[in-house]
Parts: sequence; structure tokens; C-alpha cells
Amino acid sequence: MGIARASIEKSLLTWILMLGCLLGGVWGFFDVGRLEDPAFTIKEAVVVTRYPGASAAQVAVEVSEPLESAIQQMGEVDTIRSTNRPGLSTINVEIKSTFGGDELPAIWTKLRARIRDAARDLPAGAQEPLVNDSFGDVFGIFYAITAEGFSDAEKHRIATFLRRELLAVDGVADVETQGLPPEAIFVEPSLALTYNLGVPPGVIAQAVSDANMVSQAGSVQREGRRIDIQAPEGTDSVDDIAGLSIGVGGEVVNLFDIAQVVREREAYPQQIIRFNGQEAFTLGVAGLSSENIVEVGQRVDARLAALEDEIPVGVELMPIYQQHEVVDEASNAFLVNLAMSVAIVVLVLAVAMGWRAAVVVGTTLLLTVVGTLFFMAIFAIEMERISLGALIIAMGMLVDNAIVVAEGMQIKMAQGMKSRDAADDVGGKTQIPLLGATVIGIMAFAGIGLSPDATGEFLFSLFAVIGISLLLSWVLAITATPLLGHYLFKVGSGDGQHDAYGGSFFRAYAAILRGALRVRLLVVAALIGVTVACYIGFGLISQQFFPNSNTPLFYAHLTLPQGTPIHQTADELAKVEAWLAEREDAVSVASFIGQGATRFMLTYGPEEANPGYGLLIIRTETIEEIPALRQDLIDFAAEALPAGLFRTERLVFGPGGGAPIAARFSGPDPVVLRQLAEEAAARMSDASDNLRHLRTNWREQELVMQPIFATERAQTAGIERQDIADVLQFATDGTRAGEYREGERLIPIIVREQPDEADLISQVVYSDAAEAFVPLEQVIDGFRHVPQDTLIHRRDRLPTITVEAGIPADVTAAQVHSEIRGAVEAMDLPVGYGFEWGGEYENSTEAQASLGQQLPLSFLVMVLISIFLFGRLRQPLVIWLLVPMSVNGVAIGLLGTGLPFTFTALLGLLSLSGMLIKNGIVLVEEIDLVRAEGVEFTQAVVDACVSRVRPVLLAAATTILGMIPLLSDAFFASMAVTIMGGLAFATILTLIAAPVLYSLFLKRSAEKAAAAAPA
Repeated sequence: MGIARASIEKSLLTWILMLGCLLGGVWGFFDVGRLEDPAFTIKEAVVVTRYPGASAAQVAVEVSEPLESAIQQMGEVDTIRSTNRPGLSTINVEIKSTFGGDELPAIWTKLRARIRDAARDLPAGAQEPLVNDSFGDVFGIFYAITAEGFSDAEKHRIATFLRRELLAVDGVADVETQGLPPEAIFVEPSLALTYNLGVPPGVIAQAVSDANMVSQAGSVQREGRRIDIQAPEGTDSVDDIAGLSIGVGGEVVNLFDIAQVVREREAYPQQIIRFNGQEAFTLGVAGLSSENIVEVGQRVDARLAALEDEIPVGVELMPIYQQHEVVDEASNAFLVNLAMSVAIVVLVLAVAMGWRAAVVVGTTLLLTVVGTLFFMAIFAIEMERISLGALIIAMGMLVDNAIVVAEGMQIKMAQGMKSRDAADDVGGKTQIPLLGATVIGIMAFAGIGLSPDATGEFLFSLFAVIGISLLLSWVLAITATPLLGHYLFKVGSGDGQHDAYGGSFFRAYAAILRGALRVRLLVVAALIGVTVACYIGFGLISQQFFPNSNTPLFYAHLTLPQGTPIHQTADELAKVEAWLAEREDAVSVASFIGQGATRFMLTYGPEEANPGYGLLIIRTETIEEIPALRQDLIDFAAEALPAGLFRTERLVFGPGGGAPIAARFSGPDPVVLRQLAEEAAARMSDASDNLRHLRTNWREQELVMQPIFATERAQTAGIERQDIADVLQFATDGTRAGEYREGERLIPIIVREQPDEADLISQVVYSDAAEAFVPLEQVIDGFRHVPQDTLIHRRDRLPTITVEAGIPADVTAAQVHSEIRGAVEAMDLPVGYGFEWGGEYENSTEAQASLGQQLPLSFLVMVLISIFLFGRLRQPLVIWLLVPMSVNGVAIGLLGTGLPFTFTALLGLLSLSGMLIKNGIVLVEEIDLVRAEGVEFTQAVVDACVSRVRPVLLAAATTILGMIPLLSDAFFASMAVTIMGGLAFATILTLIAAPVLYSLFLKRSAEKAAAAAPA
């Protein structure tokens, strides 16, 4: 007894299966995790090392080089990038993508051990390297907090309170604050008084440092118990610090007699944040990866609502990005699209096959989708952008299985066959071909989902969901569909008068097919011509790695010349904020000066610290408003910010954040590298008019002041180079002398010269040897100004400069890259220097290379399955010759709509190939079965194709129409057009090209076999 007959005979088990899918799917929908993007581990750590006083070149050679050398010895490391600034080394360590997220903790432990060992050989002035392995954490619930009228200390207390409360929310992994105004306690001695009293600045710094130091005071034994002794409590207020006494030359001097002590904001903070023009700080909340981010976000919202009475009046929390709402909206939109797709399927089937078949196939489709949600919940596959896309991609193949079985049963029963016999007959003929075709459809995505690298990790849910849904669709097609058909389909009279394929449509198709078979060579030639033309047309389609996001946000970046103070950057950016405040289409504007924002999206890469950098995150009401506002903003900035580099950037689905066009040059000499970069920039500019904001990542050189040390005079006075450095530090930024503890805050205490007395050349240096002050001008021969590189990038231990450029909104990076590629690659490089492309070209090349490594194996498995299904070679050859032609419809569709060929379109093309192969297998199998009944070859081909024309057309029509709701979705639009255009043409291939090729390859052998057979 076949499976289909058994599903009717043992209907209770089938009903249990159907109810299990339905009820399990309802449970799964509410229980399955929800994310914006797939849980993806950013396999990168950052090593930060401070080397105060060193130039960028010294940092690169003396700090970054030895650390990079130690890191490079780790076999797990893929790429090492370092950014070297005066006094600071930042090394980014990227791990090979083949290592899983569960292996990273051990790798980070190994990295720390390597860094710890290498740190022993660093220069004496270098501080201990710090390893940050939480670089990739995503704080998707992102607020700007304004507290106008509150002191800086009160803002810190508010931030601490909110962070403490939100960390207690179930499902919250971490809470990060950024942009809080930094405070310091400044001790500012009077230069004249300290000089006359003979008080060196070092004595003041030491007194301040000792005043609040935590130190051991021993312990005593009392009555058999050990009692610790604590040191006397230190100073706990600014007034106490001002009241410190200093011993000088046997006399005691109060600090307030010779210095001012003030608590105030630091003059040059690392970052300034504003929201809608008001000073603000940000609060980012990250959820646990195992939690449903929608539920975590709702709990965070509920907690903030409960805290309203405790948050002071005047403190405003305004969302910059709320991941849980974005995810919830995407889930609801998917449900709407799914409902519309199912409704379209039912309506099309109702028109073509009657309402009974529509109910049977529609119910099977619905059970397949909700059953897939059930298994997603069981296997902990989150509902996110990729997994939802997988369900949509699979929709066409899900419908096909049920249509084949339902249509076959309906026709058999209309001819008088009982439902059980009809189910047994149809199921017996189609279950193996459908299973083989289903597995082939799954294998089309196996190379992506099972890839051992980052691509496989990011897209595993695509393969898993397609695999689950297609296998479940096959199971339900041979169980639920026959049972529903048993209840709903009517049995005909069986008098032989019912001809299911006697209608005018079927007769017309049969006539067309007979004509094509008669001129099969001409048809093949036409197909080849059309295919060649479409491949040429495909080359004209713009390429884009990932489509733009449908979130109504975009970025604006401002970069001023290297060395620009942060307040000047803030003032320049304020011009843009004021302009945006007058625009009705700008809903909100968040400004970040000095460095990028907290990583609030997986695909956002924060900009490194740079006082000349500013970022705007601009929200509009809808994505349709972005292009016009973006262009107007660019035009305004071109006039208002002539000194800066201003560019805008759309959010994209997938990796982003870098320049779309990038060319890297590596070599030992920074001078030669800058020359190569200038030549490359000139060649790019000449080759294309589509480049915007050409620049290098080393930026401009800066002037550096260097005192000219008078060696002989200084030695005579007992003055060392470090003494001069100390006095210049005291006269400018100040010397950090200690820390003032206020709860959990550590506020630095800085000893510096009073600002109104700051004059470098008039400083005095204290000589310990002479126990006297010496004028600075007696131990130096003035100052010189030297241009230096203050930003040096290295890649894999080589100095590397990158020429970067943006592109207009209406062209793609691939188009611009093709325009400049020849000119740049024609450059003659000196010996020892290398060149490689970066930007979007590198990203897409790496992704395609990853696919290229896995797809051949998947392709081989698919070919072998098709051979095993037929046990011959020519039938699979007929099917696989159709696959290259599937691009024809894709080219026509994308060229007609003007959409680019994106990564999602590539996934749609893979899905299309699976659908085409599936239809081809069932059709060729049907031809073989009809021929096996003794029907003449051409008649067998025509009869078999006529019997398959309705299922093929219905599957294509339902899939194409079901894609219509996705055309308005930025992420799925190009994929939808790919499937719609490709499937429309693939239907012609299935119904015309497949039988023609079958006849071309097998008719002669069939005629010979018939002639050789005994009469």
C-alpha cells in the first residue's frame, strides 16, 4: 500500500499530522525567537595600547609591530589591521571565518596570552595593552537622553541609575552609555607664587596623589580575632583638596594659597553627542542572543514606563533606533505578505481548477508554512530577515508539490476512479520524482548554508528553513493532499466521455508543441540566440552586493582636516543640524562628534575616534523621502561646509560602513605610499565622473612642534629631556596627579598651569640637581615645526594607504569599479610595493568565492540525484540544459524594472533553478511513463506535456502573483523580480524547450528501438 493510499486508509494519523502542524505552528509563531538579522558572530577583537608622547611612526614601529608579530603567529588569524596615532596603537584582529562562535573564547584567551608575552618587550613608556573581544556587541535598543539644566555630575548619576535598572531586566545582556560629559578636578598653581616659594609642580602633584590614595595599614590580633586596619579616609571634596598642606623647605604651605582648585568639564572631550540640537548622551541596550529581542524590547519599554516617576522632570528619553519594533514590524509585514500570497494561490487555483482544488492546495500550503514555524521553534531557528526570506523563496516549490498531486487526483477521480485508487495511482507515479526534485531544490542552497565560513553562519537559516519547508511540503503533498482530495473531490461517471484535456486551451498547446517538435532544430537555434542575447543584456544590469535598507534612516559623515579640534567640528556640524531642523521631512537628527555611535545595528561599523569627524543619523517618516532630502543636504553642505568632506550614506542590508570604492597600496616607505595614492586618485578621477569625495585614509599631515634641546647648557643646569617634556605637559594639557572617587566614578585630578599664564617659552624648569628653577629658554634653542603623518594604517604588518571614494546614489559600485579598474591596475609599482582592491568589490568577491567553493559539490550532488532518478544520462541532460536558459527571464525582468542584481537576487536565481529542475524532472518522468505504455514517441511527448501543462502553469502563476506583495520591500524586490521574470520564461522552457530537447536527444534511439522490436 502506497503512502498516499495509506493517508486515506489511516486518516486518523494524517489528521494528527495536520493538527500537529497547525497547532505546533501557532505555538511556534509565538515562541520562536525574533531578530533583525541572523545571530552572527563578529570574529574580531581590538587591542589598544597607549604610548604617551610617541609619534604615530614611533607607535607603529615600537608598539604595533612587535604586537602584530606576536599575533601573526596564531594560525587562527586572518587579517591584522592597525591604526597608529600619536600616543595610541589600535590593532584590529580578524579571525578566519571558518572558526565558529563557540571557538572564539579559547581563541581570545590565546590572543591575550600572546599579547601578554609580547608586552614585556614594549618600550618603558608604553602602557599595558588592553584586549576588547566584545567589539561586535549590538545595542539594538538605542536611546538619546537629554537633561537640560542638570549639572554634569547629575547627568552621570542619571545614567548610572538607568543603566543599573535596565541591567536588571530579564533578557538584557549589557547596557552601554556614551557621550557623558567628562569632568576633572583641576589644580592650577600660580607660576609666580610657586617660583618665588620654590615649589616645583611635581611636589604639588605628589601631594594630591597621596591625599586620596587607597593603601594598606596592616592588621592586629585582639581577643583571638584578626582585625584589619584601614588607612585614614582621603579627601572627599574639592574643598578638602584645596586645603591640602605642602611641605617646602621646612615650611608648610596650604594649596589654596598658591593654586586654584576647580571642578569643571574637560575642555576637549573625546565625544560630543546632540539630539535634535540639544546636548545629550546615549543609552544602548543589548539583548541576550538566546532571547527574543521583541520580548526583551517590550520588557525594557515596560521598565522605563515604570521608572517615569523616579526619573527627574526634564530628563527626556528619545529613541534613535528600536530594534524590537523594527523586528516586530517585519514579522507582521511577513504575515501580511504570507496571507496575501496564500490568498492569491487560492484565488488562482479556484479560477483554474475550481474551489475544491483551491481549498485542498491552499490548506496544504498553509499547513506547510505553519509547520515550518513549528520546526523552526524546535530547532531554535530565529525568525529574522534571512529565514523569512527563505519561506518566501520556497513558496513556489511548496505550491508545486501539492498542485501535482491534487491535479492528478482530481483528473483521475473525474474519470471515474475511486479516491483511494486515484491517490495510489498519482502518489505512486509522482512521489519519487517529487522527492528527488525536492532534494535537488534543497541542494541548490546547501552550498550556502553548509559553508564552513561566515557566509554559512549568516545564511544557515536560509538553507535550514528551505530544507524543512520543502521536505514538509513533500510529506504533506503525499499525505494531507490525498486525504483532503478524498473528502472534497467528486468521482465522475467513468463513462469515458470526460476528457480532462479536451478543452481549447489544451488543444492549442498541443498544436503549438507538435509544430515545435517538427522544427525542433529551428526552435533550439532560436533558444540559443535568445539566450546569447539575454546573457549580453545581463551584462548591462547594474550589480549591487546588498540592497538598501527599508528603515527610514540614513547617515551623513563630516570629516574635517586632520588636527581639527572637536569643538570646531561640533560648530560646523551644528550648521547642518540647524538646516535639518527647518526641514519637515527630517523627523529627528542624532549627532555624534569625535567618533561614531554605539553599534546599534549588526551592519553598522562605528568610526574610530577622530576629533575632526562628525556623524549624523537622520530619520525620515518614510524611505521615499530619503532621496530628495539626501540630495538637498548634499547641495547645502557643499556651500556651508567648504573646508570639510561631507558625504551621505544609505543603510544597507548586510555588511556595510566602508567606502564603496577602495584601492589599497602597501609598502615600507610612507612617502612612496602617498605618491602612489596621489597617482591612483588622479587616474580614478580621469577614468570616471562618478567618483565622489576622493580621499585617503591617512588623511593630511599635521604640523608638530618640537623643542630644540640645547644639550650642553641643559646638562650644565642638570636638566634632562624628560624635565622639558614634563614642564610643557604641565603648561598645556596638565599632568594627571590622581583620582577623586565619587561613588563608582573616578574623576581625574589634573595639575596644570593657570590658562591665562600659559606661554611656552616663558616657562621655568625645576632642576633637582641645582634645587632651583631654570628658564626654559636657557635650555632649548626655540621650537621647530615639522610636518608628520599623524594617522598611519598598517595591514598584515605593512604600512597600507587606501584611496577611497563614494559614488552617486543612482549608480552602483560595480559600475564605477569597472570604469576605473583598468586605469588603476595599469600603474607601475616599485619593487616591494603591492596593490589590491577593497570596498564593495572585495566584499562581493569574497562572498562569491565562498559560494564558488561550495556550489560545485552541491551541483554534483544535484546532478547525481537526477541521474539516479532516471537511471540514464540523456534525460538528466535534457533537464540540465534548461538551467543556463533560466537567466533569460531574469535579465528581461531586471532590465525592465531597472533593479540591480543583488545578493538576494542571486538567491532568487538559485531558487528559480530548483523550480525549473523540479518541473523538468516531473515532465520528463511523465513522458517516460507514457512512452512505457506503448504510445508512439511524438504522441507520448505531446500527451505527457499536455497532462503537465496545467500544474506547471498554475505553479508558475501562483508563485509569480504571490511575489507581487514583495515588490514594495526593499530587501526582497530584486529577488521577487528575479523569480517572477525568470519563472515566466522558465515556464516556456519547461513546456516547449524541454520536450523539444527530449525529442532531439531521444527520438532517433526510440525509433531504432521500435524498428528493431519484433512485430
